[in-house]
Amino acid sequence: MIAKIRIAFAILALVIASAFLIPLQLTLLWLKHPWRNHVPRTWHKVALWALGLRVTVHSSLENRRPLLIVANHSSWLDILVLASVADVTFVAKADVRDWPVFGNLARLQRSIFVAREQKRKTQDQANEIAERMNAGEVVVLFPEGTTSDGNRLLLTKSSLFGAATSAVAQSPAGHVYVQPVAIGYTKIHGMPMGHYHRPIAAWPGDVEMLPHLMGVLETGALDAEINFGAAIEVTAATNRKVLAQTAEDEIRSLLEELLHRR
Repeated sequence: MIAKIRIAFAILALVIASAFLIPLQLTLLWLKHPWRNHVPRTWHKVALWALGLRVTVHSSLENRRPLLIVANHSSWLDILVLASVADVTFVAKADVRDWPVFGNLARLQRSIFVAREQKRKTQDQANEIAERMNAGEVVVLFPEGTTSDGNRLLLTKSSLFGAATSAVAQSPAGHVYVQPVAIGYTKIHGMPMGHYHRPIAAWPGDVEMLPHLMGVLETGALDAEINFGAAIEVTAATNRKVLAQTAEDEIRSLLEELLHRR
């Protein structure tokens, strides 16, 4: 009974927030107003509050621009968590655009949709990311290319870091910054969350979306932590594969620090 009340409350809160914020965001998008990048942050904060998920931040977002965030990816919750603490734009797979509800929310947040399997469009997609970065937007990339079980970092795809090197070519300053970030789900009802319980928050690709969402709603009281690493300066001389390996090593270290923190 308590779980049903929690679910009903969460849905009601999201409906009320969406009824106010979505028309506002559509208007700002139509006007191309700068606040179009700020409104989604409010929605994500309400969503996390409704879900019962608390976020703790370690260190801080890099204040230099252009900036690309590269983070581990274990759940759709990662998007809510990151977007609740910073005004960011996400790089998403092209098929996300057509997802019910989530596709609409992604478009409202001006996500950048990429078709990774279409190699001929790789450079065009990297250029779009670079343009958004050089326009002052903070872009978030999940370089694993898929979701994990939340207990580890998968191997990253170095090709996805081409966006950073493309942005350098367009940057008036001749450099951009790549900031490694780790997102970890660490507690459930105030108690440390181990390997066994972490899949409650994690969303591997073979798990259906709706049952996972309902599971999160029924559970409530989850804790997520964000660990911001030191930004890496990228110049024309930076090797993409070396950049990818450096970022991967840092994300893995940041994630292990979160998951073993007591």
